[in-house]
Amino acid sequence: MRRRVLLAAPIAAPLLSPLLAAAPARAQPAGVTLEEFQVASAPGIQLYLRNKRQEGAAAARADRIVLCVHDGSFPASTSFDLPAGGVSWMDYMAGRGFDVWSVDLRNYGRSTREAAMSQATAPASGTPLTPARDALADIAAAAAFVREKRGVPKLVHLGWGWGAGLMARFATENAALVDRLVLYAPEWPAQPAAAANGAAPAPAAGATLPPFRSLTRAEVRARWVEGVPDNKRAALFPAGWYEHWADTTFGADPDGARQVPSVLRVPNGAMAEAGRQPFDAARVTVPALVTLGEWDREAPPAQAVALFQAMTASPAKRLVLLGEGTHGIMLERNRGALFQAVQVFLEEALTG
Repeated sequence: MRRRVLLAAPIAAPLLSPLLAAAPARAQPAGVTLEEFQVASAPGIQLYLRNKRQEGAAAARADRIVLCVHDGSFPASTSFDLPAGGVSWMDYMAGRGFDVWSVDLRNYGRSTREAAMSQATAPASGTPLTPARDALADIAAAAAFVREKRGVPKLVHLGWGWGAGLMARFATENAALVDRLVLYAPEWPAQPAAAANGAAPAPAAGATLPPFRSLTRAEVRARWVEGVPDNKRAALFPAGWYEHWADTTFGADPDGARQVPSVLRVPNGAMAEAGRQPFDAARVTVPALVTLGEWDREAPPAQAVALFQAMTASPAKRLVLLGEGTHGIMLERNRGALFQAVQVFLEEALTG
C-alpha cells in the first residue's frame, strides 16, 4: 500500500466548464488524500485501487462511498482520476464529502497483466482476456476490500460503458451490497455496428478473437469523434486535455509504450461478449441512474431508453441525456454536466 496526500487550493472557476462552475458554492477541500492499494483477486492477480477523500474527513456513510469501474477499453485510474482543467471526477466527488474509489480490472492499467498479454503483438487467435466472469470476480474482490476497510455493509456502484453492465449485473446478484447504482453510458445491448473511444466493431458471429488488441493514439482519437458533427469536433476537448489523457493512459502500459508507434494493449473479453444482454434489467432492485451523452455511438440514447424502461423493479430510477457529449463525456468540455447529474442523484434523498 502506498499513501500520498494531495494538497489542492480551491479550483478557480475559469478552469471548469460553465456547468461545473455553476455548482453549489461549496469550495473544494483544502486537502484531498490519495491512497493507492494492491488488492488480491484470483491467484496471481493484483488489482490496483485508488481512493480519494477529504483530508481528515470523518468516516463516510455507505451512501457516500463510491466504487468506479471503467469501460472495456481504458482503465479507471487514468479516466475517473484525470485532473483535466485542474480537477478530476474523483476530486469533484471527494470535494463534496464522498469517499471515492476506482479499480483497474485485470489486464487494464496498473493491475496485473496475465502472461498472455506479455507478447508484443497478440496471436491470431486465443482466449479473449478479461471476460465478464473474471471482471465480476475482480469487482467483487475490490468491493469487499472497500466494505471491510470502511466498515460498511454496502457501497454505491458506478460503472462506465461495459463497466456499467458489470456493475448492474453485480447489483442484480448482490442487491444487499449495493446502495445505489450509477450507469454511465451503459451498453444495452451493444450494437455490433457501434464503435467509439477505441472500441473496434464487434466481431461477426462465429469469429474468433485474439487475447488482446493494440490501439494507437490516432485510432483512439479518430473513433472518439465518430458521430460528432464536423463543426463541433474541434471544440470537443479543451486544449491539451486529450493529449494529457492519452499520455497518462498509454503510459499505464509500459510494454505498449515502448513500441513504435506506441500502443495501448486492451483485453478482448468485452468485445467477445458484445451484443449479448449483459444483465437482467428487471432484476435491478436498487435506485439507479442512467446517464449518457447525445453523441454516444457505443451506447446510443435509444438503448438507454430501452434499458430505463426495462428496469421495472428499481424503486427510484432516473434517466439523464446530456447534450454535446460522446461515450467519453467525462473527459470532454461538457463533463461538468455529467458530474452534476450524477452528484444530484448521489445526494438525493431517494424514496420508493
